[in-house]
Amino acid sequence: MHLHILGICGTFMGGLALIARAAGHTVTGCDAGVYPPMSTQLEEQGIRLIEGFDAAQIGLKPDLFIIGNVVTRGNPLMEAILDQGLPYTSGPQWLGEQVLQGQHVLAVAGTHGKTTTSSMLAWILEHAGLQPNFLIGGIAADLKVSARYLAGRKLFVIEADEYDTAFFDKRSKFVHYRPRTAILNNLEFDHADIFPDLAAIETQFHHLVRTIPSRGRIITPARCEPLERVLARGCWTPRQTFGADGQWQARPGAHPSDFEVMRDNAPVGAIRWALTGEHNRMNALAALAAADHLGVPAPAGIEALSAFGGVKRRMELRGTVGQVKVYDDFAHHPTAIATTLQGLRKLAGSQRILAVIEPRSNTMKLGTMAARLPEALQEADLTFCFGASSGKHALGWNPEVVLAPLGGRASAYDDMDKMVDAICLSARPGDSILVMSNGSFAGIHQKLLDRLQP
Repeated sequence: MHLHILGICGTFMGGLALIARAAGHTVTGCDAGVYPPMSTQLEEQGIRLIEGFDAAQIGLKPDLFIIGNVVTRGNPLMEAILDQGLPYTSGPQWLGEQVLQGQHVLAVAGTHGKTTTSSMLAWILEHAGLQPNFLIGGIAADLKVSARYLAGRKLFVIEADEYDTAFFDKRSKFVHYRPRTAILNNLEFDHADIFPDLAAIETQFHHLVRTIPSRGRIITPARCEPLERVLARGCWTPRQTFGADGQWQARPGAHPSDFEVMRDNAPVGAIRWALTGEHNRMNALAALAAADHLGVPAPAGIEALSAFGGVKRRMELRGTVGQVKVYDDFAHHPTAIATTLQGLRKLAGSQRILAVIEPRSNTMKLGTMAARLPEALQEADLTFCFGASSGKHALGWNPEVVLAPLGGRASAYDDMDKMVDAICLSARPGDSILVMSNGSFAGIHQKLLDRLQP
């Protein structure tokens, strides 16, 4: 079957393309921006990529068009598909119906930590020799790719996003996955462009819970009020908890990054790794609990996590120049920004942290979470924000006003070169520069490293 994918260079749709190719389909695709690393990964697999959404692409005559959620009405190719009555479906629906049927699906949902926890879980299963299939929104160093499909294997780890499926299906993506094992990592308000409030997101999580079988397992933190409200609306599946007061707990080790894993108040082993932050410890506990559902012993999971190399763009050290470290992180929500900074603070000690943020997500651009930024940035010694209240990089709020509680510790720029100069002039040996954005941020990481060169 020939599949033509609209929006193929997005993380999810690109991963889906790789899975479809591995399943034996002919795959082509298009996007408004055909760019590496996803374009390179796809082309290496023999997938033809087309720049743009020209209606002439219907001439490819695929058996089915798969529509990504970046596609809207008015898209010329989509309009041609509709006008001619050609077959189409969404990416999540195609995946659920054509690939996930018959698989033991392990879904990782939540506002934060989906990519890292999915990668941890897939790595534990890989380390245990189970060779899971997976589709993850990032690339773990150990797994080397973001998606894999081996037809003979029956385990599938998937990052389960609550964002909407497509312009014609406003349900969350994850309702198509029908998991047997589900991690609900946390739940906060996000995606202000599609959800009016937290209650609306809770309803989508309730719909997910309704699809989990009674012989499955739901794994949640022991303390999360929104998730407790979700489960109070109906839960038909055994539940395990992690974190404080949970069945799976973490007890600090000798080194800031190390910790001992406890299960039902009994120690089962210690994780020694380079990752930082309480959020990563919680992600690890959730992954261990999910692997346990498949019979992977806790000591084996702990051994795997002790060798876990992390995920690209999650506190990834991009380079060091003149004793100044430049880190890259995907954090784009106040909670994620705060936890990432707290983790780096434990690593940096009394050394300075220079936070560089790009409010790029729709939620942050709209200013829904803007008032929480000063508190989230408390661990940073200096903050540099890219954006302004007007002009080319306008936000729906004024960063100078919002960040005013930080006083002289914060500044805003709408010129990338001027901001890079300001950061590098402020940096001194021993500093850590932490860049936080859910986009490429115009390659600022390399610009900083180049500019820091003596």
